[in-house]
Amino acid sequence: MKLFTEPYMQQAARWPRSGQCILAQYDDDSIIVYQAYRPETGHFAAQHGYFDDGFSLNRMSWIKPNFLWMMYRSGWGTKEGQEVTLAIRLRRSTFESILESAVASSFAASRYETEADWQAAVGRSDVWLQWDPDHHPSGAKLDRRAIQIGLRGETLTHYAREQILDIEDISEFVAQQRDYVSKKDYTSLVTPRETVYPPGQADLAEKLRLAN
Repeated sequence: MKLFTEPYMQQAARWPRSGQCILAQYDDDSIIVYQAYRPETGHFAAQHGYFDDGFSLNRMSWIKPNFLWMMYRSGWGTKEGQEVTLAIRLRRSTFESILESAVASSFAASRYETEADWQAAVGRSDVWLQWDPDHHPSGAKLDRRAIQIGLRGETLTHYAREQILDIEDISEFVAQQRDYVSKKDYTSLVTPRETVYPPGQADLAEKLRLAN
């Protein structure tokens, strides 16, 4: 597996306990996001390096840089239609461009003065931004908030067909770690190494209301 991993307990000890933050695996040029699909869609993407067979461009598709949030959402790869977990590498410039065009998925979380202004912005945008409670491997909610980003329209097309650097099927790894979770053996649990992602531009951090 290409991802760097580290014992979960070591990582949890240094992660922020609260606030909005982007936990991710990244380097100077790229960042990993996760998605989960049914086998025919996920296997095609991993083999070809882009999405096509079984992938719909007509509905919103959500990407998540936080591995444990993806695991919560997919039931550690057990939910129907989410059996194949993909680690997708994007350029950091692509990821931040997506974030820059994002509109909050709820009026309360947005920066718009009126709900009508927010609704108009949502209608124009191809990117939705949502902060949700992060989760312990057991599924328990945490005070920390995790980000997920919804893509549609031309943004989704460019993402699915042109912007992905690499796709890795990590379903076998997920199944191995799921066994530890089912036994509540969190000292043996290993997850992709993640640290707090710092956007390259201060105004983007402000827009996202990231914890300091």
